[in-house]
This record gives sequence, C-alpha cells and structure tokens, in this order.
Amino acid sequence: MDDIKIGEILLPGDEETQERQESNVRAKFWPTMKKAIRQVPFSRDVIAAFYCATDRQTPLRVRGILLAALGYFVLPLDTIPDMFALVGFTDDIAVLTSAIALINGHIKDRHYHAADAMLSDEGLPADARAQG
Repeated sequence: MDDIKIGEILLPGDEETQERQESNVRAKFWPTMKKAIRQVPFSRDVIAAFYCATDRQTPLRVRGILLAALGYFVLPLDTIPDMFALVGFTDDIAVLTSAIALINGHIKDRHYHAADAMLSDEGLPADARAQG
C-alpha cells in the first residue's frame, strides 16, 4: 500500500467499478462512521460526501471519486489500521480530505441538510444505532 498514492486511490473507475464500490460503501459506511465519528474532525463533510456519492444527480466522475475515497474509508485493512486509537483514521482522513477538495462545489446544500439530520439522534439510521 505504501507505493499507492492518494491520486491513484481516487481514480473514479468505470460504471461497473462504481456500482460495486457503491454497494460496498452503502453496506459498510454507517458502521464505520459510527466508530470514526469522534476521530474524524469533519464528520459532517464525510456524511455529506456519502449523500453526494449516492445521489444519481451527481456527475458520474464526481461520484466515482467520492465512492473511491469512501471505499477506502470503509476498507477494514488500510495503511494504518483503524483499530489504533487517534491515528487509525489519519490515512482515511487524508484520502477523504483530498477527495472533498477535488470535487469542491459538488456537495450541495441538500447533502449537508441530510448530513445534519443524520447527525441528530433522531436521524441516525437504525443500522448505525444498532452498531457499536
């Protein structure tokens, strides 16, 4: 993994790759986010990025970049294992920060409104509440 650069992680891939990545991200995002929420200083942006990536109105290339970054975030084995407190999510944060910077402007108010609702206790999805 040391040979891979963030730019390579964020390659959007073709539609078939994106569909597989989206399925993986949808299945693992909320349990991972619940574990990381206190360690990721910009959780609202990450959740908004999730909504942007799964929004069919988002351009395909943007969705691909976000899905690649979110896929890395939910990957159980990465450069720095997430089980290490405080440093475990640092590589994920670097990838997510880069992805969000690359697609700046594509995360819309509706994605942030959905993230805000999700961050409230009432908005947390049942599968995220049940985890942890």
